[in-house]
Order: sequence, then structure tokens, then C-alpha cells
Amino acid sequence: MKFIIIGLGNFGSSLAKNLTQEGHEVIGVDQNLDRIEALKENITHAIGMDCRDQQSANHLPLKDTDIVIVCIGEDEGANLMVTALMKQNEVKRLISRAVSPLHVTILEAMGIKEIIHPEAETAERWTKKLGMKGIVDSFKLAGEYNIIEASVPEKYTGKTLSQIESIKNHQVLILTTIRLVKKNNLLGISREVAQVQGVASSDTLLKEGDILVMYGKIKNIELFLNE
Repeated sequence: MKFIIIGLGNFGSSLAKNLTQEGHEVIGVDQNLDRIEALKENITHAIGMDCRDQQSANHLPLKDTDIVIVCIGEDEGANLMVTALMKQNEVKRLISRAVSPLHVTILEAMGIKEIIHPEAETAERWTKKLGMKGIVDSFKLAGEYNIIEASVPEKYTGKTLSQIESIKNHQVLILTTIRLVKKNNLLGISREVAQVQGVASSDTLLKEGDILVMYGKIKNIELFLNE
């Protein structure tokens, strides 16, 4: 996949390097030339640019990029300006960083559905979320084992867990399911909030839009999701 990461501070640079190591094409952008110099050997391309300037931003291959991530954190105003510009350019998928509850509210008001909270999340978790199809979140445990949140594949919707043989075949344990429900934020804007549905059982019915919470090895979970 092709990524553009704007803002190469601690979180943005770590995410850019991790995604590059996973085999993705990553363009890192920052107006701080020292950051560009430090990162240029570790990612596909590193560009010194102020993305608040529309003419400069238009030189980026936005239409050919799968995901644009605005990781600017030290300047909320710059983050919002760049996010608005990327949204105006109708990029395929836009993710933005937030550093405060008010910042989150403003991004939601702008229609940004995917928001990063680096203080609570790691670049490693986001690398898995972005690099594996259908992954919503991940938590690495000891050894090769992970807890993974992933969207229910279409082929499993309308089925109970007891009807899905490949769960046993791939040694994947379904812990619970999460359902997204709509609630209003402080500005009265509707947003989706995750609600855990309780401990999963053989009778748990999977619905469209549900999220599976699974325990197992990454390779087994990936086989189960993409079988």
C-alpha cells in the first residue's frame, strides 16, 4: 500500500519506519529539515514541505495514495489546517492525530472518522491496523500471540460461531464481539461508539458491521480472516 505521513515527530517517524519495514511505500513529509535528514534513509521518500500551503501540498501524489495520515501534534492549528486541506483534496482515506478532547470534537465536526491518540496508542499497533486488511486494532502479548480486533468478513455475517468451522481449523479463539452504535458528541454531531456484546459463545450471531475480538497467532488470524 502507499502512505503519506505528514508530521515526522516521534509518533509519525516511528509509524513511517514501521510501515516501510512491513513492505509498504511511505512518503514522509515535514517542514523540519533535520527530521527529514534523520529519516530519509529509513523510508521510501522524505520530503521537506509545509503542507499548510495548498500549492506545495498539490505536488504530493495524493490521488495515487491509499492512506494519508496527519501526525502533526505540537501545533493543533497546523494539524487542523492540513487535515482540512487533505479532506478538500478528497484523498481516498484520511486519518488525523488529536492531542486533546476539543481537538477530537473539531475533527469529528470536520467529518474525520479515524483519529489517532498517540498518547494512548503505539506506532506498532497502528502499523498492524493499517497493514492488515480488516484489522481495527491489535494488542501484542508474549511470544507470537496477539489480541486482534477485526471487522467481521462478509462471508461470516448471519452465522453463529458454531457454524464457522475455520475458527477451530486455524486455532483462533473468539473472545467477544463489538457493535457500533450511534451517539451524539458535545456538538450534537452523531458518531459511532463501540459497545462490547459480552463473552462470546457458540450461539453468538455475527452481524454486518460487528467487530471480532480474537486471540491467537497473527498468521492464524490472518488465514482465518482471508480464507
